[in-house]
Amino acid sequence: MMADYLLFASERYALPILQPLAQALQAAGHRAHAWLVDGAAGATLPAPVRMIAPGKAGLHEAVALKPRAVFSAANWVPPFVAGAKVQLFHGFNVEKREDTRGHFRVRGLFDLYCTQGPATTAPFRALAAQAGHFAVVETGWPKLDPLFRDDDGSAATLRRPAGTRPVVLFASTFTERLSAAPHLSEAIAAQVARGDRYWLLTLHPKCAPELFERYRALSGANAAFVETEQLVAAQRAADVLVADTTSVVSEFVVQRKPVVTFRNRAPKPHMLDFDDPQRLPAMLAQAFAPSVQLQAALAAYADAIHPYRDGRSSERVLAATEALLRGELGPLRRKPLASLLRGLQIRRELGYWGRGA
Repeated sequence: MMADYLLFASERYALPILQPLAQALQAAGHRAHAWLVDGAAGATLPAPVRMIAPGKAGLHEAVALKPRAVFSAANWVPPFVAGAKVQLFHGFNVEKREDTRGHFRVRGLFDLYCTQGPATTAPFRALAAQAGHFAVVETGWPKLDPLFRDDDGSAATLRRPAGTRPVVLFASTFTERLSAAPHLSEAIAAQVARGDRYWLLTLHPKCAPELFERYRALSGANAAFVETEQLVAAQRAADVLVADTTSVVSEFVVQRKPVVTFRNRAPKPHMLDFDDPQRLPAMLAQAFAPSVQLQAALAAYADAIHPYRDGRSSERVLAATEALLRGELGPLRRKPLASLLRGLQIRRELGYWGRGA
């Protein structure tokens, strides 16, 4: 039976998370509506996703929609919109913050957490056992579906200018104390000028405009700048990643491909971490000739964070949501008082005091 579902995001980087889910909804015969606010306002998802207008009009439209479920790729979701509230996550746990402030913080707004793999599932199931007001199902992450499918050929398109050359992807977080972008620009420019490898360059949307100018200027015969919406295709197209503490590291490792990290906050055996920009050429050489130990570490980490390589995580999210709605995931307790207070705060921030769900 056809139903309406709402896709919710507050930042542009959430769009590649929601798009595979929108495709799965449409394939199942449902209607997908997208409500994008704050940093994502003004962005769009391809038709036939129906875009809800930004601003007050869109807010009232989202409430009136009464969706069967709301899929959020943000840390929050408006509790006054109808439907099951499903958390999709906007990244992997890369240990930028303490658990109480970061990946494992429970805000009391969601009914279902769709986790990415065992490393995330176990902690959230422990939290669910304590709280009792949300369910947890391990589904894999919709964002990575195209990583294993390339249905539209976008990864092949990005790789085509490389010819027979190997491809390196550079990605950086926006957090100033963790970002490699300001420190590696000269070293990367030198590598691009050599021309023996082809580079795909991207930055977090919140990085400084000056950094965008610097890296866009490297585009040419040996490099291309990649927009946020193309990031998953770029990861599929690349052979090696150069990054920092960005969650792109974990996304890339799911493919069991080598990663070179600059001053990673929590370096692990599957990373080739370094702290001197002059060592970039040597680190790249190691990445393109990975040791047996490095390959084993890549495989172990990939299986822990995201063992699904079939490109069907979106379908598992929909199945988990339906199981929740049918009551198959067990009874849930009432949301805590803190979630009601957070709901009032969200109403105040959005300027909505009408009746909701």
